[in-house]
Amino acid sequence: MQKRVSQQGISVRAISGTHVVTLGFNATEDARHGLLGFAIRRTDHTEKESYWLRGFKTFRSVVPAPQPGQTYSLMEHPVQAFLWGDYTAKPAHDYTYEVVPCYGEPKNLRPGKAVRVRIHTDREDRGKHAIYFNRGVAASQAYAWKFGNRSPDEVPDRKAYIWLSRGLEEALLGFIAQADGPGRGLYASVYEFNYLPVLKAFKAAYEAGADVRIIYDARQDPPLQATREAIDAVGLPASILIPRTASKSYISHNKFIVLLKRGRPVQVWTGSTNFTRGGIFGQANVGHVVRDSRVARTYLDYWNLLASDPDAKTLRLRVAELTPNLQEMPDPGCTPMFSPRPDLHLLNWFASRLEGASQAAFLTAAFGVNPLLASVLHKDRDIPRFLFLEKEGNNMEVYTADPDVHISVGSRLGPDPLYQWAAERLTGFNLHVQYIHTKFMLIDPLTDLPVTITGSANFSEASIKNNDENTLVIAGDRRVAEIYLGEFMRLFNHFYFRYQANRVRLLAEGEELPGVFLLEDDSWTRRYYNPESPRFRLRELFG
Repeated sequence: MQKRVSQQGISVRAISGTHVVTLGFNATEDARHGLLGFAIRRTDHTEKESYWLRGFKTFRSVVPAPQPGQTYSLMEHPVQAFLWGDYTAKPAHDYTYEVVPCYGEPKNLRPGKAVRVRIHTDREDRGKHAIYFNRGVAASQAYAWKFGNRSPDEVPDRKAYIWLSRGLEEALLGFIAQADGPGRGLYASVYEFNYLPVLKAFKAAYEAGADVRIIYDARQDPPLQATREAIDAVGLPASILIPRTASKSYISHNKFIVLLKRGRPVQVWTGSTNFTRGGIFGQANVGHVVRDSRVARTYLDYWNLLASDPDAKTLRLRVAELTPNLQEMPDPGCTPMFSPRPDLHLLNWFASRLEGASQAAFLTAAFGVNPLLASVLHKDRDIPRFLFLEKEGNNMEVYTADPDVHISVGSRLGPDPLYQWAAERLTGFNLHVQYIHTKFMLIDPLTDLPVTITGSANFSEASIKNNDENTLVIAGDRRVAEIYLGEFMRLFNHFYFRYQANRVRLLAEGEELPGVFLLEDDSWTRRYYNPESPRFRLRELFG
């Protein structure tokens, strides 16, 4: 949902998803003269509460030594940016955001005319697409404040797990629980498969009389040993398990479940979430339900191909017949694409979509950037492109050449952070991919014809040609694009600050780290109004 309101030279554009509301600001030349930032008051009409929001940054002349973890009212220390996100919004709520431009002096701010925009956040489970992002930010000021950086196992009543899940675990278990008796079925294809509550949910469905069948990756360790131990611990019967063993150099990387009613496929659960503790509560992931019998049928046909445990050579040809290569953009709707495939046509198609973006593009890359995509990002273009990485790659110079490519990297504030922030810690659930595990691309998400590409497949040669993978190409669905965009910006901005803070720490080489303070005049606005600056195009995109 999008809404824009203007008042005396200040405009506010609100973009809502489910858990995120993004606010883009704009100001005329007169309105930005002397502008020290924006104060924001949020009214929650659903829960009947209203208050000024708070932030971490301060004016040095007012608070020269902010304490770690301390927050400050935006009425006294306003936001100095033309893009801001409310990451504490709740689904199916009505909010009014009162945005107040602040002028004057840091110790004596003068409020301008408020701009009020009212907007509604969506339900996660509404309509054809139900989308569930976990929190994905165990290393955060919020976690440190709420739970004292304790391990989730040390926090009573599973409160830390519930906070980290943010509904993802509940949605996954709820999807499985729909198969509650005869006439229902669950046909799954899984990679890492060792979170006991999920295995117990499958067993409960089986014992209730549902038709349950699970293809699992039995090619390599890890994760095979952990999967077998979990299967034994829960006592899943061998009759419902189909080990995927052919082509041992590759992996069966799917994470999908087809729900059947009276033998007919009706829904599919997919996304990036492995059925593990780390997948659900640690690294950032998404679970995506599609309630469309045509899409579910295509997934079931793919499942039937996998169930015979074919080798990759045979499977490539069958998959290409089931989901032929895309040529132009598909009609509005949801198009599944599966792997392994005979060639890299699909990867080239993804690269062409990225290159053809007219407004903006967004990409997550848990395992680095494929050269095809990197070559597209290397091209100088005057549109914002966002790249979210698990870690810095060896070829970063290729895709950092264009200043309009904004890069964030998974990071946390360690034992010596910038001094007004508390140190952070991870859950310890993920050994290799600790921060970002999602695999999605957004093309022109704020237009009338957005494209959302999401699923289990990384944008890589191995994912296209060798592994068992699934991807959804969702064209023309603004609701889906806006939900994914809000979650992308939430994660991107969370880690961007930490990434930059750690770069400062490394450059300091043991010296005392500086604080990060607000500027005490309107000079912070200049780069947002310089046509040569990437910030100028960000203001135009969101504001």
